[in-house]
Amino acid sequence: MQALTGLLLLAIVITLFWGLAGVIRGRPGSTRAVRTLTLRVGLSLGLFVLLLVGMLSGWWAPHAL
Repeated sequence: MQALTGLLLLAIVITLFWGLAGVIRGRPGSTRAVRTLTLRVGLSLGLFVLLLVGMLSGWWAPHAL
């Protein structure tokens, strides 16, 4: 489970820089930045759902500060 979380975080960071490259080098009318933003939002929602399901099923235990 921790490996999947780490891979999702890594994928989110990679799409962040991929979107930045699309904005910097993008041609007018290109949809590359929009597609990478959509992918990044989807990955972030997937990570959130994974953490929420993990917490509710007992895989993760939130700590008290």
